[in-house]
Amino acid sequence: MPPSARRPAARGGAKSAIRQLSWRSPEPAPIVLVAGPEEVCAERAIASLRDYLKAEDPSLEVSDVRADDYAAGTLLGMASPSLFGEPRLVRVAGVEKCSDAFLTEALAYLENPQEGATVVLRHTGASVRGKKLLDAIRAGTGGGVEIAVPAIKRDSDRFDFAAGEFSAAGKRIAPSALRTLVSAFADDLTELAAACQQLISDVPGDIGDQVVERYYGGRVETTAFAVADTAIAGRYGEALLTLRHALSSGADPVPLVAAIASKLRTMARVAGTREPSSALAARLGMKDWQVDRAKRDLVGWSESALATAIQAAARADAEVKGASRDPVFAVERLVTVIATRAPYGS
Repeated sequence: MPPSARRPAARGGAKSAIRQLSWRSPEPAPIVLVAGPEEVCAERAIASLRDYLKAEDPSLEVSDVRADDYAAGTLLGMASPSLFGEPRLVRVAGVEKCSDAFLTEALAYLENPQEGATVVLRHTGASVRGKKLLDAIRAGTGGGVEIAVPAIKRDSDRFDFAAGEFSAAGKRIAPSALRTLVSAFADDLTELAAACQQLISDVPGDIGDQVVERYYGGRVETTAFAVADTAIAGRYGEALLTLRHALSSGADPVPLVAAIASKLRTMARVAGTREPSSALAARLGMKDWQVDRAKRDLVGWSESALATAIQAAARADAEVKGASRDPVFAVERLVTVIATRAPYGS
């Protein structure tokens, strides 16, 4: 943990009295609070803690407890030293749904943590249940640390996540290849993480566009963005060919329309602004490259044409989700409107 580790403001405005650790570099402590909704990062942090402790002492005893289905005395029993004094790791899940019995015993445990034990408390933040326990940990009772795992929702967050996967492994990936990879798994962080790890383990040397295309070019999301890119660029024939290839390969019209609509929304957010890309990206919660790409996409587009395309995307979205008997025709009409700048409804 670097000396400059941040201690962000705790809930309610008070300063947290405990160290804040990255989920990528967790460290053991008597109490480790893993808080936040992002399960992929939480699982990775807890697994890393186990590996860390196991490497220190292979005799590590690992136990699992459910805070929402808790039997009195379990926590202390699992954390207390055995006859031979092996180190203990106690992983507690469901703290956001904890029973009164667990809450009472956990608060008491904070006052007297057992030597040689690491207790990991997983709280998803889905409820305020257990807040008294979290406040006590963050106040420093029990000598704990906190690993925050906030939700990864925005494209920029997923891009940072994937970039971190390769950086942590000491692996170089071309920015364009990374963007393609993130687009291919835009809706599933678990699959994105697995894809990153597969490339890291399978590919010797640097990772470029051709490698990502070879491994994941068939993903619906990647194909969808290819359709969107060619249509927005006005390459009508190529856009239709790409679309028909995607549909014949089993692509669902819903994510195809979603990808096109996503690109159009980004263009609309950037349109008409004169801020530098870095400032605009920071204000909109985007990456510089996303802003630059949207600006390039906007070349040749008028304000009215963009509005027409967004209307067409909204109509197509409703049609592919049940408002039309022919979702394929709905997507083809959307691509036609965008690529030819045809009037809405043609």
